[in-house]
Amino acid sequence: MTLGELAERIGAELAPAGAGSVEVTGIAGIETAGPAEVTFVANPKYAMLAKKTAAAAVIVEPGFGAVEVPTLRVKNPYLAWSRTIEVFHPSPKYAPGVHPTAVVAASAKVGTRAHVGAYVVVGEGCVIGDDAVLLPHVVLYDGVKVGDRFLAHAHAIVRERCVLGDDVVLQNGAIIGADGFGFAKDDVGNWQKIVQAGPTVIESEVEVQANACVDRPSVGETRVMRGTKIDNLVQVGHGCVVGENTLLCAQVGLAGSTTVGKNVILAGQVGTAGHQTLGDGVVAMGQAGVHGDIPAGSMIGGSPSMDYKLWLRMTAALHRLPELVKRNRAAKE
Repeated sequence: MTLGELAERIGAELAPAGAGSVEVTGIAGIETAGPAEVTFVANPKYAMLAKKTAAAAVIVEPGFGAVEVPTLRVKNPYLAWSRTIEVFHPSPKYAPGVHPTAVVAASAKVGTRAHVGAYVVVGEGCVIGDDAVLLPHVVLYDGVKVGDRFLAHAHAIVRERCVLGDDVVLQNGAIIGADGFGFAKDDVGNWQKIVQAGPTVIESEVEVQANACVDRPSVGETRVMRGTKIDNLVQVGHGCVVGENTLLCAQVGLAGSTTVGKNVILAGQVGTAGHQTLGDGVVAMGQAGVHGDIPAGSMIGGSPSMDYKLWLRMTAALHRLPELVKRNRAAKE
């Protein structure tokens, strides 16, 4: 592929224009890219590396300074980079058909051009949309409905009566609709299971990554709204609602009946106490312990969580405590 062809594919302006005939064969990081590879700069701290890179070209934003190698200038270099990766490493294609080892219930409806891999199980009454891909050992319990272009990697499981929209991706070991953590103590002090009868609903364009769990509730539903991305090892408790285009990073834990607004970012290991609401646009720093309702647009950190700037000041002061204690003791002597 030439740089001119790549520029057209990713919607970038190539400079200088005469570099359009340069052949490129792959991608690499800015420190390791060779003369036939494309790289990118989106973080300003790597800007100096662009001046000495050996790459064939660098994807940068329009206002980026001049460098010795050709540039592909585009408003969103990181997004353009992701599209460049797709150009050189396209996603695998799976031929339509049902593997002979798959078990598909007679009452299930499988859409056109679907790929049903080895040892897949599709339960009674399931509905699978067009162009779906179910890779080996995927299990859909009875009554599951999934939309068009559904992609489930090996060992993903969708439990009974759950509903998934179009363009949903489940990475390996993701579990949709497992029982919520509901138990009630009887008169002699033993925990008795509360039946988790409600479904989990995953709207369109959601991705749930490896070994994450989105639980079903006892009543009502658990819902993850359009465009949300859920990282590895995340736990979404029973009865939670997660708004559109929200990011739940690795090991986030939402206790039952947490409501999360749209465009929220919960960084790694954030935990919520449950029965609380996080407003639209909230950002919680890693390991924040969230309690109570959080107003829209807040940035929080710490455990228990607090305003991010206050948390930074407290963290900085914490390192000074030994010296302050030492001074205090000396002043009393």
